[in-house]
Amino acid sequence: MSSSEGVSWISWFCGARGNEFFCEVDEEYIQDKFNLTGLSEIIGCHYRKALEIILDMEPDDTEGSEDKQQGAMIEKAAVMLYGLIHARYILASKGILEMSVKFNKADFGTCPRVFCDGQHVLPIGLLDVPGEAMVKLYCPKCCDVYTPKSTRHHHIDGSYFGTSFPHMFFMVFPEHRPKPPEKQFVATLYGFKIHPSAYNRQLAAAAALPNNRTSNCRPSISTNSNIA
Repeated sequence: MSSSEGVSWISWFCGARGNEFFCEVDEEYIQDKFNLTGLSEIIGCHYRKALEIILDMEPDDTEGSEDKQQGAMIEKAAVMLYGLIHARYILASKGILEMSVKFNKADFGTCPRVFCDGQHVLPIGLLDVPGEAMVKLYCPKCCDVYTPKSTRHHHIDGSYFGTSFPHMFFMVFPEHRPKPPEKQFVATLYGFKIHPSAYNRQLAAAAALPNNRTSNCRPSISTNSNIA
């Protein structure tokens, strides 16, 4: 991976297919060493060169050129470093404002739940540790998480957005938090609402039958006790 001539690495990365969930981190934010505290330990030996790639800095010629394998590892480290910086940036005022623009345009998609009526969603990580789980989408209406619809987003590490982002987002923009859904799906059988204990009762009735029963010997459903 490499940026095109005349385009910054950050712009190239965020514009690449599959990276639509990312916003462009301000270079001034990245240049502030305080914002990068602890990341060198996570990235390891390629930290400095990865940072140079992100900031489009000229490589140090005194260290010699890397082979293809080494270059690929540095590029991979650059992606991880940018992702972890991104997770911090979107909790800061400027970053969360950029993400609000994407949220309003439904850049992250909408909730697949029928009764959420196309509610806009936000990216979220299930863990803050890189390499453990891919990004999910959080719906503020039903308060549940979903796998992104497009497979091109299935490779994005969830830690690049973190576990706190959606909750911070609605602290900053409470006006964007929707009301809970007014409708809930109700299971019915022949027009009658199924009682919560109905399935357990059917399992108990089936377990009481002889072991040599056939598939046609299933217990009958009692409408008086199993559905309401």
